[in-house]
Amino acid sequence: MSTRTIIAAAQPLIGEEERAAVDKVLASGMLAQGPEVAAFESEFAEHFNLGRTCVALSSGTAGLHLGLLAAGIGPGDEVVVPSFTFAATANAVALTGATPVFADIDPDTYCLTADSVESHLTQYTTAVMPVHLYGHPADMTSLTELAERRGLRLFEDAAQAHGASWRGTPVGAFGEFAMFSLYPTKNMTSGEGGMVTVADGDIERRLRLLRNQGMETRYENEIVGYNARMTDIHAAIGREQLRKVGAWTSQRQHNAQHLSERIEGVAVPRVVDGAVHVFHQYTIRVPEDRDGFAQALLDEHGVATGAFYRVPTHRLPAFAATADLPETMRAADEVLSLPVHPGLSEADLDHVVHAVNNLVGAGA
Repeated sequence: MSTRTIIAAAQPLIGEEERAAVDKVLASGMLAQGPEVAAFESEFAEHFNLGRTCVALSSGTAGLHLGLLAAGIGPGDEVVVPSFTFAATANAVALTGATPVFADIDPDTYCLTADSVESHLTQYTTAVMPVHLYGHPADMTSLTELAERRGLRLFEDAAQAHGASWRGTPVGAFGEFAMFSLYPTKNMTSGEGGMVTVADGDIERRLRLLRNQGMETRYENEIVGYNARMTDIHAAIGREQLRKVGAWTSQRQHNAQHLSERIEGVAVPRVVDGAVHVFHQYTIRVPEDRDGFAQALLDEHGVATGAFYRVPTHRLPAFAATADLPETMRAADEVLSLPVHPGLSEADLDHVVHAVNNLVGAGA
């Protein structure tokens, strides 16, 4: 392998501002869910122009799980989700006692298609929950129309899509609720955490109860709940990241354009009309020997990559579901995500381009 420093596939950016914010919380003595969390919830909604209330939780998965519970999803319900995504989407459905039903994706956006969703509807289908994968929004026009026509509820997994939008509306503002992940590798982080946007006041109140042992007033537990609170330490980090994520998103989009204009011989990401893509991942397709190609990028050129997701959720042992999802299976064999994060220099980007083009030209 080259002695060159490895270009990382992802790189969380934590600065002095985040450190100072954490120190301030530690000095205050108010460490659990407190004023920093409340401020973070309000500022998140305002920053992304969501026009609805936000509720902070301990993780993105907790946000999906408790969001579904707060919406009344449970045993006997089926929720249609993509298989081509991280397992947390289906896990959250299963944890409520409901059944995840897996539908197929659009080959260009990697997001659920309304046609595939409709083909998987049964008398038990209650809801559909698209994932805005890699930072590209799902086609919310067709999915919303389908939900209205077939009487389905609509939720959003926006874990990877902070700042993305569909035809002028930000993701997170379509469904009854939506979840944004704040895990370290996302476009912004709170260290760990999730933010749920809620359109309905009843769902919001139930969500706030569920995250805090079922109580709004201390020791007056109204329902059986969980401990899924966000700490003020994490919220303080998130508030500082909010001040930076806009510039980071612009840099990701610049980096993606730089790559797309120069990479040759492989399919680069497509941004469909009406979509604003925030490039959580920059994903190419390598139709033959994707894994060998990725290893050569690392060994010969020092470029780290990721394959998200090489095993579709319906094929995981936890689900082992039978489903005919040809685009999902093809994507799982071909996708490869190149570095696109805002920590890259122009020289890094040029090196990634050279590495990909060199290997494609060599037939690797």
